[in-house]
This record gives sequence, structure tokens and C-alpha cells, in this order.
Amino acid sequence: MTSRETILSKLHAARQPFAGLPPAGDMIPVVPADDTSPAALRVRFVAAAEALNCTVTACPDADAAIRHILGLVGTDSTILSWDLKHVPLPGLGAALAAAGIAIAAAGDAHVRAGLTGVDAALAATGSLLLASGPGKPRGASLLPEVHIAVVAAGQIVPDLETWLAAQRAAGLEHLRRLNSVVMISGPSRTADIAMETVMGVHGPGAVQIVLVGES
Repeated sequence: MTSRETILSKLHAARQPFAGLPPAGDMIPVVPADDTSPAALRVRFVAAAEALNCTVTACPDADAAIRHILGLVGTDSTILSWDLKHVPLPGLGAALAAAGIAIAAAGDAHVRAGLTGVDAALAATGSLLLASGPGKPRGASLLPEVHIAVVAAGQIVPDLETWLAAQRAAGLEHLRRLNSVVMISGPSRTADIAMETVMGVHGPGAVQIVLVGES
């Protein structure tokens, strides 16, 4: 048994806190939504994301999204990226190669733009939910100055509670295999010094959301 397995076995064998509490009743959403139709969720997500200083660009199909991404990358010769199989844009790899854009090694802090997909987009808050794991390095969304996030219209869910409920319904197996899950709510910002808000100090200063497909 490894050290990690020994520690985990001790934790699992420990007395569980709050064992006598009754099960939770119906959950009340933090941000209630009266209309959860795909069209309404899309409108709400875009408004909430833009309120967080994200730039949201709606693209009708993958070809339009790829053209927009190439424009955002501009003259850069490298980007940080998730494995492209996790970015829902068929033909993206060929388009990047044709434009002479290579994917840098994970952790390269000198690359200006990072490209990711998302695991969900939360309409209630405009947040992007990203799970890291094989082929989905955290650095692609954390290190570059600009984070380009590709969101398929069908990935918009009402709120975090809805996403978590779907994970529980699936037995939490997917969630347990993940290295980490982060929620990104706009560009990095801090007000540590003199209460002055400064963007891009601890992460990307700009978040470009490429919303693909119709509701």
C-alpha cells in the first residue's frame, strides 16, 4: 500500500462528522430562474458574462468560430491549448496548422493566448466551469494574457446546482476522475493595494468567449 493509499484509508475509516443530521430537503437555487428554456439560458448567460467583463462572440457554426479564433490569435505563432479533441470545433487543428500556429508546451508562461473548451457554462452567473485532467491542462486558462473559451450552445446550464445534480445522477464517477474543477467568472482581478481594482495580475486580463451554435 502506498503512502497515499494509507492516508486515504485512515480518512475513510475515521468517524464521519454530522452523521446524525437528517437528509437535506429540496435545494433552493442561489439565483432562481423562471425560464430555463435553451433560448432564455443563452440570453441570460451572455448578459451575465458580459457583466463580468467577458467578451462574448456568437458564431453560427464551427467555421465561423474558427475564423474568429484565428483573428484573436492574430500574428502569434504559438498558443497554449487543451487537446483539441476537448474543444468542440471540427477542423480547428487543420486551420491552426495552415495558419502556422503551433501549440506550445504545457506551462509555457510566455504565450499570449490560451484556448480551451468548457465543461459547462452557468447562465445564473456567467461563469465558465472547467475541469482539468488528461489533455485539459489548467495552464491554458490560467497563464496567458488572453483566455479564449469555446462554449457550445448546448453546454449552457441554469446554474452550478444543476451541473452538480447531473454529476450526482451519473454516480459522481466522472467528477472523481478529475484533477480539479474551477469556475472562471471574468478576467483575473485584484484590489489588494489601496482598494484599486487591477485586471490581469493573477491570470488572464481578458476572457474571450466564443459561443458556437444556436439555442
